[in-house]
Amino acid sequence: MKKKDILTALLLLGSTVQAQNWPEIKPEARPGSRWWWMGSAVDQKGLAYNLHKYGTAGIGSLEITPIYGVKGNEQRDIPFLSSRWMEMYQYTQDEAQKNGIDIDMNTGTGWPFGGPEITLEHAATRAIFEQYTVTGGKKIEQQIEITSPKEQKQREFAQLSRLMAYAEDGTCLNLTSKVKNGKLEWNAPKGKWKLIALFVGKTLQKVKRAAPGGEGYVMDHMNPEAVKGYFTKFDRAFKQNKATYPRTFFNDSYEVYKADWTPHLLEEFERRRGYKLEEHFPEFLDASRPEATRRIVSDYRETVSEMLIDNFTTQWTKWAHKHGSTTRNQAHGSPANLIDTYASVDIPECEGFGLTDFHIKGLRKDSLTRPNFSDISMLKYASSAAHIAGKPYTSSETFTWLTEHFRTSLSQCKPDMDLMFVSGVNHMFFHGTPYSPQDAAWPGWLFYASINMSPTNSIWRDAPAFFEYITRCQSFLQMGQPDNDFLVYLPIYDLWDELPGRLVSFDIHKMDRYAPKFIKTIQTIIAGGYDVDYISDAFIKTTRCADNQLVTSGGTHYKALIVPAARLMPAATLRFLYTYTDIHTRKRTHHRRLRLSAGTGTDGNSLRRVENTMWTSVYPPLESRRASLFCFVSTKQRYRRMGYTECSRNDCHVLQSDERRKRQGTKPDRKREIAGPSATEIGGKPHHSDIRQVTGRRTSVELSQRTDIQSESRPWMETRIRGKHTDHKRSV
Repeated sequence: MKKKDILTALLLLGSTVQAQNWPEIKPEARPGSRWWWMGSAVDQKGLAYNLHKYGTAGIGSLEITPIYGVKGNEQRDIPFLSSRWMEMYQYTQDEAQKNGIDIDMNTGTGWPFGGPEITLEHAATRAIFEQYTVTGGKKIEQQIEITSPKEQKQREFAQLSRLMAYAEDGTCLNLTSKVKNGKLEWNAPKGKWKLIALFVGKTLQKVKRAAPGGEGYVMDHMNPEAVKGYFTKFDRAFKQNKATYPRTFFNDSYEVYKADWTPHLLEEFERRRGYKLEEHFPEFLDASRPEATRRIVSDYRETVSEMLIDNFTTQWTKWAHKHGSTTRNQAHGSPANLIDTYASVDIPECEGFGLTDFHIKGLRKDSLTRPNFSDISMLKYASSAAHIAGKPYTSSETFTWLTEHFRTSLSQCKPDMDLMFVSGVNHMFFHGTPYSPQDAAWPGWLFYASINMSPTNSIWRDAPAFFEYITRCQSFLQMGQPDNDFLVYLPIYDLWDELPGRLVSFDIHKMDRYAPKFIKTIQTIIAGGYDVDYISDAFIKTTRCADNQLVTSGGTHYKALIVPAARLMPAATLRFLYTYTDIHTRKRTHHRRLRLSAGTGTDGNSLRRVENTMWTSVYPPLESRRASLFCFVSTKQRYRRMGYTECSRNDCHVLQSDERRKRQGTKPDRKREIAGPSATEIGGKPHHSDIRQVTGRRTSVELSQRTDIQSESRPWMETRIRGKHTDHKRSV
């Protein structure tokens, strides 16, 4: 047989095998889009026309999001969840199935969740504090009311929750029951007293970009009764109209502004943290933020995070499951641990914002762009949660404000789409596609935000080829399994401790200011040719070891856990990590010293030196802000000392020396010691741990660490990295 014939046969055979092994193309592998129903002014003719256009081009999923209406077209608007609306919704479901499209649905109109059924009682809530000073030894008659000129609107509906009295000697009294009709009558003991009143007010925020029938207050997402009551209108509408529930219910980014409270927060705080927040209002409100304030505020932020997850996203997902649907959620913007919030739903969704500059030669740029917030470190929160929790899909709100309307090219879309793929996305959604009647004058109905991925846009002619590229990528990405190299611990308690104010919302536009050190760590690792997923304290506790790899509760495998140079960590997390490494050490030896690997550099080369090594690292000296950039934690050896763990009231927080405690004047309620030699055994003397050369490597890392337990000097760490072409010394 001629060589040409052999080559032809091999090519045909290869193409046949490739065709046989190609994953089945399902609707979820095709690109999806946010489908804005402008005023919900849809009809069967327009729906059939649009769905045919979308399906023919290659769209596989549409998410119905009712939005404000078209000016001058108000008479055609359809109220949300009305019988007419449900009729159009069911027609959409039936027609979409004919075109191979799955239908999702926003659990509301516009964003965030809310509407006409939300009363002030269940509306988003905020705290208002008023302070008074009185002298005791006599009967006190004091008007307890909101006096701030900025809060006059709150006087109509804000309710007094607590009135606390604090004496100079530390005495704390609850005077709430002594307030009648807004007036305190109290026989005060002698001395000066500070009175702090907590009023539970309302944000008065309305649903943004609400559709007809969806206008109203934003609900209190931390109030389980408000959340449960919100879903009853959907139960009623679907039941009465015998409609098919959507494949997935969606929630947009958390943009509930200034909602820092909920009526039962104090009771939940005491149950979860183990002490009463109201007994520490002076420290809680201290603007100078001493150590006690930082700890209490951190406990408050942790409580808000847990309540949002328990009462909103978890309850929402259970409700959807009851109806055979799943949930897709954008957790960013919420005042919660993003990893745990994303993981509490079925499909975590990230958001790209703005045009990324990839420095591609010849790629057209645009002068009319917005600031870019599509950093991979932010995009990976959603995919990390999906990977460690074993969820098959990570979605993305894609191309939001990439450029202005009708200025976006597909060549600009392609690199940003690839960025989503390398960030872990496998189920993308365009932002977005406005419904537009066939007879609407060009350019049809438009939503204010771009891009406009619709038949009226000039790029629609070539869009099917782009859609096919996305489909081919996602079909394989959905078939595969996560295979990132390392886990990175999210130092959420450092963020909660360091950031000023009371409520902290982790939205995409502020993360570069909130977590610059963490972002630098992620960028450093990725620049070294490795990839990571983030992990929270909750998921660390459920992680195990198998075949010298870390395995999360979702069944995903990793080579090691990287702990950034964190300063604060829950005692339970630290104890778990130490105990975990200790268990696997006993199989080998009881007194092997722990090794530190790749804990110093800011370049990717340091990571390559420890590729495929499974050394356990000493935790960075958390009491030192000059600790190493990151370190590795895995399961082969252990260190014989972990030092002291000192806990705050919620059994969480900080590792720091006794001397630093004395200097700062803080006294932890409890003191715990992780198994290992005591301070007297160490004697406060310097101890050294050298890094031996890894077999087959040309690089060695020498660590010199000094811990002065009994001196005033702060711990420090110094590292030398020696390689074939390097000989430098770096303090970290």
